[in-house]
Amino acid sequence: MKKILVHVRNEDYEGVKAALGGLYYVTDHVGDIYEIIVFTPDEEVNDLIEKIRGAIDLRYHENMIEVTSPEFVVSTYLQRAEKKAEEKEENTPVEKLLRSAKPYAELDLTKVALTSIAGLVALSGLFLNNSVIIIGAMLLSPIIGPVYSFAINIALGRLEDALRSVGVLLALLGAVLLLSAIATFIINFFIPLPITDEIVARIITNPIYIVMALLLGFAAVLAFTRETPETIAGVAIAAALLPPVVVTGIVIVLQPISAISSGVLVLDQIIGLMAGGLLAVLVLRIGPRDSREQIAAEKYVVRSAVIFALLLGLLVAISLLLGPNGELL
Repeated sequence: MKKILVHVRNEDYEGVKAALGGLYYVTDHVGDIYEIIVFTPDEEVNDLIEKIRGAIDLRYHENMIEVTSPEFVVSTYLQRAEKKAEEKEENTPVEKLLRSAKPYAELDLTKVALTSIAGLVALSGLFLNNSVIIIGAMLLSPIIGPVYSFAINIALGRLEDALRSVGVLLALLGAVLLLSAIATFIINFFIPLPITDEIVARIITNPIYIVMALLLGFAAVLAFTRETPETIAGVAIAAALLPPVVVTGIVIVLQPISAISSGVLVLDQIIGLMAGGLLAVLVLRIGPRDSREQIAAEKYVVRSAVIFALLLGLLVAISLLLGPNGELL
């Protein structure tokens, strides 16, 4: 249940009344401003806000819409409204999506530390040829967040935040790559390190990895927007992306000729995940409310889709041409 408080000028009051037609609401008139309080089920809040926005001019500072979640409401009328709305598919409000995506567009020490630790644990699993350790390390990695943040911000026309999310993702992966190379160099100086089957499996490129990344990117955004536990999707994404980055750091030191092939695999995963996230916001029809913002957002989405399509086509071609050691077939 949501509580919507609308502050509106006298000139726009009649329009809001028409938008709220058929709903029960409370009105208070203070000076030149009307305060309107209306309660609505979560499933209907998006549609109702759209109607109210269409009735008022938000360029005036007096006009304002405030949405809150009351802890407790007793009303048989609202209970009936909730039962009617239960049959409708619930969409997460745009404002809530923005709030949930915002932390992932910011780089902080905690994210770097968790990703670095996950990378080192994965490094151990790769050299021990132990897939359980590799997958277990992914529980620590916050890689899923920037992928989700990029997709949401592009869909809402926030290019700067979207690019910042990409920067966070690249910074986290860059830290893992550097740390893996340094750790491999130091350990190999004292103990000869083998190229295990788990490492070899992440050197060979294949277009199927791109398809997998597309599906995982789609699943990540779907999990976040539907407010379902994103842990499983997050682990799957980290397991798909982080070990190849670690392997790239390893082969740079132990087998440089394979660095190209493993690097292409990393790019397959990064571009595939981001393209899958973009596909999800298109399917879910996530976008800004304002018509002017919608035009800008559509422009960014179309441009991003074209860029990803070109990059994915190029990566598929490269994957087909590369041999297991990075040489052209």
